[in-house]
Amino acid sequence: MLEESVCLTGSAPSDFPGDRTVVLIVDDTPDNLALLSDTLQAAGYAILVALNGQAALKCLAHVTPDVILMDAMMPGMDGFETCRRLKLDSRHAHLPVIFMTALTESEHVVQGFRVGGIDYVTKPEKPSEVCARIAAHVQRARAQQYADAVLGLETRAALIATTDGTIRWQNPQAARQLARYEDAQTETGDPAEAPSSCLPPGLRRWLASWVENRCDAQAVHEINANGVRRTARVTDSPVRGEWVMTLEEFDDVAKTTSLAAQFGITTREAEVLLWLSRGKTNRDIGDILDMAPRTVNKHLEHLFRKLHVETRSAATALAIKAGSRY
Repeated sequence: MLEESVCLTGSAPSDFPGDRTVVLIVDDTPDNLALLSDTLQAAGYAILVALNGQAALKCLAHVTPDVILMDAMMPGMDGFETCRRLKLDSRHAHLPVIFMTALTESEHVVQGFRVGGIDYVTKPEKPSEVCARIAAHVQRARAQQYADAVLGLETRAALIATTDGTIRWQNPQAARQLARYEDAQTETGDPAEAPSSCLPPGLRRWLASWVENRCDAQAVHEINANGVRRTARVTDSPVRGEWVMTLEEFDDVAKTTSLAAQFGITTREAEVLLWLSRGKTNRDIGDILDMAPRTVNKHLEHLFRKLHVETRSAATALAIKAGSRY
């Protein structure tokens, strides 16, 4: 007998494998829930069930499924009102909601679409039809989420990878940086034998570790080689089990050389100016460049005179304008 609340079939949400589609079924008829659950589980789906609209909203507060099968007519909060409320939450605005209803009158069909539903099936449901509609709508929703995510990444070196390091998508900037990342890992003693469709080994191991311990681990990976710092930052992807990674390079040697040439200052003064432009204090700069804070002050005095400025902010502005800030 199903409980009068959210009931999880098989696994807790956090235990669902990343490659399984998660379906939330909302229906006040236990027999119908059991039939649909068995059918969809046999088809390879992970299942969440709720006996009413309130239970469904409580479930959605803890886990976001890939698609919702919603009974239209339920006592208390019906499926239409449940759908309207869940769509008010930006986390769930993209969720495909498929209504299940014996009401095929146009006014009920229209009402389902009006509150945010994407499709409907008539009762009694045909398992093959339900599975086909779920597959189609999940694929379409994921494609849209990918498109939305990619649009925001095109100006940066970015990629989307699975936990095992398989690259699902990458832009040209990321492909170029990954090639240099592999070279850098080889220089630092980390073998970089990996197909182009996978992350370099060191980066792949770090991502797997971060996913496993992400409550504790820092979401930034960094390596240094020949004065170039390469970092990778990871965030959630729209698709379960995949991650968005942005790559950055900081060539401190090249930036220092450029500053020295542009302003006619020494290499050491250029190093101080570089870190000053990055918001570092005198003590921080001393620690980074292995010099006493008093020595940093001396270099700053020479810098101000050569740059014809009187304050740190003015010197920083010149450095930023020169393109030294990343």
